[in-house]
Amino acid sequence: MPRAAPRRAPSSTPRAPSEAPVRADKEPFDIEGVLARVRESIRGFADAAMFELAARGHTSLFEQLVACILSIRTLDEVSLPVALKLLSHARTPEAMRRLGPERIDALIRPVTFHEPKAGTIHAIAVRTVEELGGELPADAEVLQSFKGVGPKCAHLALGIACGQERISVDIHVHRVTNRWGYVQARTPEQTLAALETTLPRAHWVELNRLLVPFGKHVCTGTRPKCSTCPVLSMCRQVGVRNPR
Repeated sequence: MPRAAPRRAPSSTPRAPSEAPVRADKEPFDIEGVLARVRESIRGFADAAMFELAARGHTSLFEQLVACILSIRTLDEVSLPVALKLLSHARTPEAMRRLGPERIDALIRPVTFHEPKAGTIHAIAVRTVEELGGELPADAEVLQSFKGVGPKCAHLALGIACGQERISVDIHVHRVTNRWGYVQARTPEQTLAALETTLPRAHWVELNRLLVPFGKHVCTGTRPKCSTCPVLSMCRQVGVRNPR
């Protein structure tokens, strides 16, 4: 009796767009066309917090990293004014070091997990002053060596402040790109890896700027507005239930 072939464990490797679900009722997926439609659809919506912060003159790597830490699990409507308030008191690592963790905590109290975030921000300021010559290097590995800083914040801060071609994957980028069928990944980390192999580099920084407001107002987490979505004709609507 022939031996049965061994069962293969399911792969955790994110799949490429060419393996997206086939939908006879959908047009071929064109990322350039999709992003053009998204770009037009978000006119009138508030910009993503860190991009808005940069527009207001807070363009240093340190300011952008601090703002991203504040934004973790916090709505932009809360994190942006808190970031502006904190940075009005301290815009440099040295000034933030002098402020101290207790004062930082008092200034950022409206954001979630304000106490550990205050400790993180102060620790970054102290290490930057004492070990890095008072200025953060434009190096993703160094930024991610700080406790509490992951790829999302490191990449977004480097993209906005330093012009580096980096993809920042938050919950909106992860949900929307997988819902489109452009990538197929279970975690934000896998989505980042998939996007780095498929997304044209010209859109790496812009993707977060586009998909944060798009994900908040159109391609929402529950009951997305598919009936009025500008990319419905190409979106595979992966996992969508009860759309509006």
